[in-house]
Amino acid sequence: MNTEIIREFCLKFPEASEKLQWGDELCFKVGGKIFVMLGLDNPRLCLKCSPESFAELIEREDVRPAPYVGRYKWVMLDRLDAVPWNELQGLIQQSYEMVAAKAPKGAKAGKKGRKMVKKRGRARNLPRR
Repeated sequence: MNTEIIREFCLKFPEASEKLQWGDELCFKVGGKIFVMLGLDNPRLCLKCSPESFAELIEREDVRPAPYVGRYKWVMLDRLDAVPWNELQGLIQQSYEMVAAKAPKGAKAGKKGRKMVKKRGRARNLPRR
């Protein structure tokens, strides 16, 4: 597994975007909020997970609480192959869903391509042009 495969997978989610931040960190975001951080120079990956997944994952070799955000149940994979690819896909999807649920309304999954338009005191969804 390599960074390009992970990048392609992350960008398939609705409203997902990428931005290079903090030097070599490729951050994948939904609604302006990060759901995966991918180190490019030193391949590593950070993602948000459920409390249950967090407790189980940090018991594994090459997986640890992420610096600065571990208390919010983010893990860091020191190697991209620390977790099998099929399991990692599920963890990335879980991270996306958790972050998207708290993202601004227009960026949540299922709202892709729509924006809120206020008309006569009411807001309604219209397709983007």
